[in-house]
Amino acid sequence: MEFSLEHLQPKERASFALRSLYETAGCRKYHMGRFEEYSLYQENRSFLSSEQVITFTDLDGRLLALKPDVTLSIAKTAQPAPGETLRYYYHENVYRPSAESHTFKEISQMGLELLGAVGEAEVQQAVCLAAQSLAALGAEWVLEVSHMGYLFGLFDALGVPEAARAQLLEKLRQKNAHELRAAALSAGLSETAADSLCGVLELSGGYAATLSKAAALCRNPAMTAAVAELTALAPALGQAGGSIRLDLTLAGEMEYYNGLVFQGYLKALPRPLLKGGRYDLLLQKFTPGAGAIGFAVYLDELDRLDAMPPVQHQDTGKVMLNVALPKGRLGETAYETLAAAGYDCPAILEKNRRLTFENREKGVRYFWVKPSDVSIYVERGAADVGVAGRDILLEYEPDVYELRELGIGRGRMCVAGPENFYDAPGRTLRVATKFPHITAEHYTAKSRDIDIIKLNGSIELAPILGLSDVIVDIVETGKTLLENHLAPLETIVDISAWLISSRVSYQFKHQEIAAMQAALARKL
Repeated sequence: MEFSLEHLQPKERASFALRSLYETAGCRKYHMGRFEEYSLYQENRSFLSSEQVITFTDLDGRLLALKPDVTLSIAKTAQPAPGETLRYYYHENVYRPSAESHTFKEISQMGLELLGAVGEAEVQQAVCLAAQSLAALGAEWVLEVSHMGYLFGLFDALGVPEAARAQLLEKLRQKNAHELRAAALSAGLSETAADSLCGVLELSGGYAATLSKAAALCRNPAMTAAVAELTALAPALGQAGGSIRLDLTLAGEMEYYNGLVFQGYLKALPRPLLKGGRYDLLLQKFTPGAGAIGFAVYLDELDRLDAMPPVQHQDTGKVMLNVALPKGRLGETAYETLAAAGYDCPAILEKNRRLTFENREKGVRYFWVKPSDVSIYVERGAADVGVAGRDILLEYEPDVYELRELGIGRGRMCVAGPENFYDAPGRTLRVATKFPHITAEHYTAKSRDIDIIKLNGSIELAPILGLSDVIVDIVETGKTLLENHLAPLETIVDISAWLISSRVSYQFKHQEIAAMQAALARKL
C-alpha cells in the first residue's frame, strides 16, 4: 500500500510539516537526554511553570529529574559565542503536572529557539515562524502578540510597587477590570493611575488599530521602544496570513519574559497551541549579554481537532455564541439579564426535555449546567461564554477571561458558627465547607491549623451536630443561619455573578463576545 501522510495522526503530520519549516529556515535539530540533574530546576524554579518535578536517584547517587522544560536545558548548554546566533529546533517530551487530572502528563512538544545575537531580524524571524507554524497545521488560526516592555514601562510610569506587579499582571491576563482596579488601589495607586492601568484592557483587537492606540498612550522610553518593536514587526506579520491580533493584556511570567510575548490558537482547540516570547533574562544566567527568543508547539492538543461536537457542526448561517447558564435561581436571573440585553431565546422558557436552546436570529445558544460546571465548559471551549459565581472562580481558578461583573447573585463568603463561638487557638479548628480551596487559602494566610471537612450540601447542619466547629459558606440574607442559632463570624470575600469567556472563543468570536459585553454594559 502506498504511504500517505493522510494516514497519520494530526500531531504526526504536524511534526513532519514543522520539521520541514524549521530546517528550511536554517535551524538545526537539538538533541538532548531525557533526564537532567534536579539542581538545574531547583536553582531556576522561578522559570518553571510548576515547581513539581518527577525526581529519582541515579545509580551513582545523583538526584535526577524527568525534564519539565526544554528551553532551560538548551539555555544551559548552548552558550553562544559573542556575535553568534544559534538557531535550534527540537522535538521532545516533557513531564508536567496536569491541573485537570491531578497527575503528571507526558507532553509532546516541538519548538524553536534563537540564541545569542538576537536583534530585530532574529525577532521578526522567530515570530513569523510562529505564524507559519500555525498556518502549516491546516486549520483557521490566530496569533496573539503582546510586549512585556510596554507593561513594565507603564508600571514604572505609574509607580507600581514591585511587590504588587505579579498580581496586577494576573488581573490583566484575566481581563478583570473590577479586580484590577481594586488591586491597583490596594497597591497605593491613585484613582487616576488605576484608571490608566485599567485602560490597558482596551488595548486589544486588530494589530494596526490597537498599535495606534498603544502608541498614543506611551509615557516613557520603555513604552515607546516596545511600540517601535511592534511597529517593525507589523509588515512581516501582515504577510503571514491568518489573523494577527495585538492584545497588551497578554502577559508572560515576570521573571521569564522581558520583551515580545505571543500565543497561537487553532479553531476548535480549547487552549493555546503555541506559546513563546523573548527570554533574555533566563539565557543570561548562563551566557551573560546574550539574547534569546523562542516558542513551543504543544502537539498533543492536535488530537482534539477531530472532536468538534455535533452542535458546533450545525450550519446556522450565523456565528452562534454558546452560553452556559447555571441551573437554579442564579441561572434564571442571568437569563433574564441577557434577554433584557437583547439575547432572548423563547425556547428556553418552554417545558420540555431539550438540553440546548437557540435563537438563530440573535445568534445565541443556551444550555443549563450544574453551577460548579460552568467554568469547566467555558475553560475547555464547549461554551464560548458563561455566567459563574465568584465563589466558583475562586475555588476552581479556571483559565478563563473574567469579562464583567453582572450585579446579580450577590452574597458573602463567610466563616459562620454558633452565636457564642470562641476559637481556642490551642487546638485544630474543624471547618465544614463546599469550598476547600478558598477555606485553605483563608486560614493559611492566618497561619491557623485547620481540619477541612468537605461536604456537598446542608453545610449549616455540621456545627449543629458537632461535625465541625465552624463552616465556610455563602451567606445571602443570613436567615438560614439565624433560624439555626448560627451567625456570620467573619467575611472572607464578597460574591457576585460574572460573565466569563473561553480564551480561544475570545480570539475567534471576538466581535460577537464584544457585542454581548457592550449590550450588557448598556443594560446594566
